[in-house]
Amino acid sequence: MTDVSGLKKEIVRISHLFYSRGWSFATSGNYSARVAPDRVFMTASGKDKGLLSEQDILVIDLEGRIQEPADSSPSAEAYLHCELYRSQPEIGAILHTHSVHSTVLSSLPERKAPLSIGGYEMLKAFRGVTTHQHTEQIPVFANDQDLKALALRVLQYLENNSGLHGFLIAGHGLYCWGRTISEALRHAEAFEFLFECVLKVENGK
Repeated sequence: MTDVSGLKKEIVRISHLFYSRGWSFATSGNYSARVAPDRVFMTASGKDKGLLSEQDILVIDLEGRIQEPADSSPSAEAYLHCELYRSQPEIGAILHTHSVHSTVLSSLPERKAPLSIGGYEMLKAFRGVTTHQHTEQIPVFANDQDLKALALRVLQYLENNSGLHGFLIAGHGLYCWGRTISEALRHAEAFEFLFECVLKVENGK
């Protein structure tokens, strides 16, 4: 049984944590977690992630329709979250950050996608990875205000590439997920650490 109250509190805690780390400033980023097979918690649109409260977390169905409260609007990217939940029933939570490192790394014109990161001990934070010799493949998708078109490209890629833990949207940031919200958080922390390492190595710092 899902601890609904505890899950809301954890989304708020993660929001404040990401804000404090510079991963989701102002109203950027969005977070969701599955509370039933066809229902998810979703952060409301336009909310400052450093000030997010439990009242800013909505319940939507997998069509993106608000279940409660009726007078609020979910994040504009709720459609992408819903399509990921619909296509992959094992996903329990999705976290989307807007860090400087993920934004810059996804925007470099000379970088070829998917982004390949290997050799770091931190890779073992990803579900199913047991060695630093693993190479994580991270697809990078062009940003698109047409979220249905973007979601279609993402889902088509995931259908043909198993074992992924997240992806980047160019100039926009990271989407990652997990079976639970704690696993999604671990994956987000691992990705952000790795992105920072890659940029520092490339810049000689």
